[in-house]
Amino acid sequence: MRRPTPAEIPDSPGAYLFRDIHGQVLYVGKAKSLRKRVANYFGNDLQARTQAMVDAADGVDWIVTDSEVAALMLEYSLIKKHLPRFNIRLRDDKSYPYLAITRSDEWPRARVMRGKKRKGTEYFGPYAHTYAIRKTLDELLKTFPIRTCSEGLFRRQKAQGRPCLLFHIEKCSGPCVGEVSPDDYQEYVDGLARFLGGDTDQIVEQLRANMATAADELAYEQAARFRDRLHEAERAIARQEVVTDRPEDFDLIALEEDDLEAAVQVLTVRRGRVVGRLGTVLDKVEDVTTGELIASMLRELYGEDRPPKAVLVQELPPDANLWAEWLSERRGAHVSLRVPQRGGKRRLLETARTNAREAFARHRLRRQSDHNARARALRSLQDTLGLPVPPLRIEAYDISTIQGTNTVGSMVVLEDGLPKNSDYRRFRIRTVVGQDDFASMEEVLRRRFAAYLKERDLPVEERGKFSYPPSLVLIDGGAGQLSRAVRVLGDLDLDIPVVGLAKRMEEVYLPGRPEPIRIPRDEEALHLLQRVRDEAHRFAVTYHRKLRDRTMIDSTLDDVPGIGPTRKKALLRRFGSLKRIRAASREELGKAIPGTVAADLYAALHGSER
Repeated sequence: MRRPTPAEIPDSPGAYLFRDIHGQVLYVGKAKSLRKRVANYFGNDLQARTQAMVDAADGVDWIVTDSEVAALMLEYSLIKKHLPRFNIRLRDDKSYPYLAITRSDEWPRARVMRGKKRKGTEYFGPYAHTYAIRKTLDELLKTFPIRTCSEGLFRRQKAQGRPCLLFHIEKCSGPCVGEVSPDDYQEYVDGLARFLGGDTDQIVEQLRANMATAADELAYEQAARFRDRLHEAERAIARQEVVTDRPEDFDLIALEEDDLEAAVQVLTVRRGRVVGRLGTVLDKVEDVTTGELIASMLRELYGEDRPPKAVLVQELPPDANLWAEWLSERRGAHVSLRVPQRGGKRRLLETARTNAREAFARHRLRRQSDHNARARALRSLQDTLGLPVPPLRIEAYDISTIQGTNTVGSMVVLEDGLPKNSDYRRFRIRTVVGQDDFASMEEVLRRRFAAYLKERDLPVEERGKFSYPPSLVLIDGGAGQLSRAVRVLGDLDLDIPVVGLAKRMEEVYLPGRPEPIRIPRDEEALHLLQRVRDEAHRFAVTYHRKLRDRTMIDSTLDDVPGIGPTRKKALLRRFGSLKRIRAASREELGKAIPGTVAADLYAALHGSER
């Protein structure tokens, strides 16, 4: 990698990016002075992991900002965008379940949600386990009976004019059938949000007052309902651990670490009660101190979410004042960043550290066997196939068809021996008529690697989904499919190892060898190839079935006069599948489409006269 001269690098705040030979971002950092910080990477006393990053890099560039806080914000956005392999990051958001209220819906819904946070949805948590959320929500629905049903079920019950079971057991107020006014329903929603946010005392007092008022008015049945709601609320409160004498809001971050990994525990405390927990183990792909690791956690936790009034940590990060300023800017008000020294908060920190220590011990027992097994499998595959390096990125391809109809191809990806679902791709075959698996495989590979060549020389920001090449291509099939793959890679002048794995006897075909090799059944290499090949087959078959079902529905409904794209969508929204449409009565069909068209459809599906 060429070292930039000091004169090239601005002596200003900003963010810098190290990239590999393919333009992929390996690492993103921030600096008060880009010139001084970037120059440090070209010294002679780098830590091993930093040196590995520099060795893998092919270049470095930078973006200037007008302040350190702006550089910190830019660093966060660049890490989120590029997901660099040498930056410490929390696992994918799907790992952390939240209890969410869909405020943007006409009738807001309570549900467990993972993944990227959506606009118009209020989140509470995260929680340690999904079952803990569901248990809490189940206890609160009698107190705050808001809907938990899907949009499809809500529309179906509304069209039928009949509420579902949850209404009858008093865990939903029945907005689908007009059993609750919008104002009363909004009170339930706001009450649930306040409760989950830790504001429980006011809600309990209100329920007691309502129960007493109903009893004084001799409305004993209504008073009993308020009593039951009060009991359910108190049970839910008992699940929220009280950790401070005063109704305080803060987050607490504790961790246990070694040179390679760290176990992190984050407690969310609102009004003195623990209302959320996050526990994770992350790889220390950077050479960082405990304070620098805390800084990475602050960036991940509050890059998108609003921080509380106080954040308590076991060790302050470097440039603590800068981080406090950044947190205050994220909140729009002052945020205290400090280490608790005494009292209940210090005891809570020690408890969180103990939990992190125990979680770390359990993780290391599991991770040691998992990591070693993956490393052994990759080394075994390298030795068996005679590869120059371990295949850290494997792409496997499969074709699925029935008598040449709805033919599809799949591409699945393993990185470091683990599935990388975000890089999975599906292909609808465009140029092949009839059943020809060889030609279909050739089309899929040609489209994938032609896209790679097209994107390879573009600026990184303009690249698409095929911009990174594999270390090994695995074809589901024997010599015929392999020869098509070799032809495609040869035509495109790409030097990428490729093998074929046949189902019969699990034979592995290599280019230029007339006879397949048979890997012993106890070899890790064979198990790895089987797993990725079977995953490619599953992914292809799932997509093929989806297309086939859609085609069956289209062909059936297209024959009925009066059913066009809009009414077809209405039927599918209501019934979901051709089987359910066929099982529906004329009256049920008539609730989705006009009555005369419904009669024609019923007759077409059942072979009867109108």
